Amino acid sequence: MNVKNFRTVIGALATTGSVVVLAAAACSDARADDSGALLKAMADYTAAQKSITASFDSDIEVLTPELQKIQFTSSGQLKMTRPDKFRVRRTGGYADVELVFDGKTVSLYGNNAKAYVQADIPGTVDHLIEAIQDKTGGALPGMDLLLSNAFDEMTSGVEESEHIGQGVVDGVECEHLAFRGYDTDWQIWIQVGAQPIPRKYVITSKTLAGAPQYTLRIKDWKTDPIADADAFTFNAPEGATKVGLD
Repeated sequence: MNVKNFRTVIGALATTGSVVVLAAAACSDARADDSGALLKAMADYTAAQKSITASFDSDIEVLTPELQKIQFTSSGQLKMTRPDKFRVRRTGGYADVELVFDGKTVSLYGNNAKAYVQADIPGTVDHLIEAIQDKTGGALPGMDLLLSNAFDEMTSGVEESEHIGQGVVDGVECEHLAFRGYDTDWQIWIQVGAQPIPRKYVITSKTLAGAPQYTLRIKDWKTDPIADADAFTFNAPEGATKVGLD
């Protein structure tokens, strides 16, 4: 190949590359515009479901004083009937806890300690989540997905958003969205189709050293009515000790 032809080929490749880059940027801008709409569709769909059952896996990262990042993993199941019934159990190497709410009383049982606490918190599941967050002074990662006003809560403090594209979670095609805030960045994968349910949720804490992440993967999502009359009744296991809140 002579020098002239070589330069022609290089020029063509450079032009093609520029076109690809510009096209990708244009697609990215278009996707960014619909990230809010996709999240809103998910939040509206989730809020409209009277009953929800699902299982989940979660990972939480912590940083040791030696700057080693350690990840703790747990699994669990949840049941909810709007507006005021909720049950969730999370089991991991460091915790085995269950929370039950019947619309009036919330019970928290620690299987390892064989002990439980109870408190009167009459109201809705939304009110329960808010009350726990106010009491503990911290967020409950992933619980915002279940709120009736999930879109408003999740987008509060968001500075930027982008529709990254599509991905696959547990064999399910999903829309991949990314949101940025001052303290945290978060990503969510929403199932494509008529049931836009959340499949994966990643929260990155930017103000902590090492930017640890919390990851939630949701599966076995069902919206069938919960027929079990005792699904939201707490019965203390034999030998369990009730602990006061004072």
